[in-house]
Parts: sequence; C-alpha cells; structure tokens
Amino acid sequence: MIDGVKIKQLKKFNDDRGFFAEIIKFGEETFCEVKQTSYTETFPGVIKAFHWHKKQFDVWFVCRGNAQVVLYDKREDSATRGETQVIFSGENNPCLISIPPGVAHGYRVLGNEVVGLFYHTNKTYDPANPDEERIPFDDPSINFDWTTKNR
Repeated sequence: MIDGVKIKQLKKFNDDRGFFAEIIKFGEETFCEVKQTSYTETFPGVIKAFHWHKKQFDVWFVCRGNAQVVLYDKREDSATRGETQVIFSGENNPCLISIPPGVAHGYRVLGNEVVGLFYHTNKTYDPANPDEERIPFDDPSINFDWTTKNR
C-alpha cells in the first residue's frame, strides 16, 4: 500500500426501501476538508490516466459501475516512491479512496456499464492556474499493464 493513501470500506445499511451509506465523514482518516465536489461518468473500455497534483488531495468514490483504480507514488521523499497500488472499486466493492498530493492516479472502466465517479477535493479548481500534471496511461516509467489478467 502506498504511504498516505487511505481506503475506507463503505458499509451499506439495507432494508426493504433500498440502502444508506456514509461516504465522507469528519474525524475519519479518509476525511479531508472538501472545497469542491465533482462528478464524472466514463464509458466502458475507457482508461482515464494518469494525473497528479502538487497540493491537492483527491477523495474518490465510484458510485456506479466498477473501476480498476491505479495509483503510482511519485513523491521524492516517500518510503513507497515508485510503488504502484491497484484498487478494485465500485458497486461490487464500495470504498472511499483518499489520494495525497504527489500520487499519480487514474482508472479503467471494468465491464459493460458506465462508471460514475465522485471526487472530492481540498482545493477548488482554478483554470488559470490548475494544480494538475498529466502522465500518459502507458508511460514507461510507471510501466503499468492495464489488461485484465485471467486466472
């Protein structure tokens, strides 16, 4: 596991009306002060990767479909520098993923359904000065194989 990445397994409270789940909650280790929440939907077969931030924390919640989330530690002073972490997240494994600055992140849509992703950030997006750096999904320095491994 990459140093500083926090994962919260979500608990669903089900009854005959549906379910309820707490996502972000003050006092938990995955909490960050939320300054902006955004939502994106991504079509089957798409890979959205990689990007990273110098100052911003991202807290991701895949609320629809399933995704293979891939993290790569770029931080020079990190004990886990150069490590990759893969998290299966979505309807079949509801979890919250807290991603610290300096950790590159991206995802691949799994299956034939759209992925819906909420991401909460501790900074607001400034189009004049964006805190976002991009890395190609197939960058050789990360060297991640996005294909599904049949077992």
